[in-house]
Amino acid sequence: MKEEKIFSAKSGYLMLVLLFALIALPFYLIIKLEVFYFIIFPVLAFICLPGFMIVNPNESMVLTLFGTYKGTQKESGFFWVNPFMSKSKISLRARNIDSSPIKVNDKLANPVMIGIVLVWKVSDTYKAAFEVDDYEHFVMVQSDAAIRHLAGKYAYDNFDDEESELTLRSGGDEISHQLEVSLTERLNIAGVEVIEARINYLAYAEEIAQAMLKRQQATAIVAARIKIVEGAVSMVEMALQKLSEKHIVELDDERKAAMVSNLMVVLVSDKDASPIVNTGSIY
Repeated sequence: MKEEKIFSAKSGYLMLVLLFALIALPFYLIIKLEVFYFIIFPVLAFICLPGFMIVNPNESMVLTLFGTYKGTQKESGFFWVNPFMSKSKISLRARNIDSSPIKVNDKLANPVMIGIVLVWKVSDTYKAAFEVDDYEHFVMVQSDAAIRHLAGKYAYDNFDDEESELTLRSGGDEISHQLEVSLTERLNIAGVEVIEARINYLAYAEEIAQAMLKRQQATAIVAARIKIVEGAVSMVEMALQKLSEKHIVELDDERKAAMVSNLMVVLVSDKDASPIVNTGSIY
């Protein structure tokens, strides 16, 4: 496989002076009645004109001569090359792709919408020009393929896969790193360097979004209830221990059970309890 090679073109300013000379010389020769030279020099100047090119900063010019790759001009400036060379401009600037969210299936076959931001640039102009048909379209297609591949390896979250430590939603830098590695492998054939890749949109697909939202809410409620019960049990235990240590009141098992029941209702209930004041003897 051929690789990129740097081409050093001649200064365009020097050739521009010579070109003006070729145009001006016939006017001198016409005085000498040299009709042949009056015709041939302008023709030569016209043939040389296509050889001029301007290369802007962070741009390159891929040069071929009758189907043979001659090199890539990366130095910016005004240059002149063989006028029969074909010139193809390729930008070396960093570019962004903010992909529209696409529907894919995660590891558990749940449909999710996922989109990425990709920052890339051309690093090998030979590959970009000759190894693929259209390197920009190639980047777009391979980005979608990398998204589908990544989504198929991980679950959206660990609701169904509790043993999974890495998910699309919580993976963060690790998921972004794996996405960059996958894109780098896929885009290397096109001479494209991946600068950064990360997920910028992630959500359940519309058809299951409402069901999954209710599930997340239910899970959050259960988790909160567990914390509330744990706290309530600790408070009841502490209350009984303090009453016993300070000998404030002696309670038998039946009254302890009633006290525990009342305290648990007050502490665990999601509504304010209405207290009832006992003005008589508890016995």
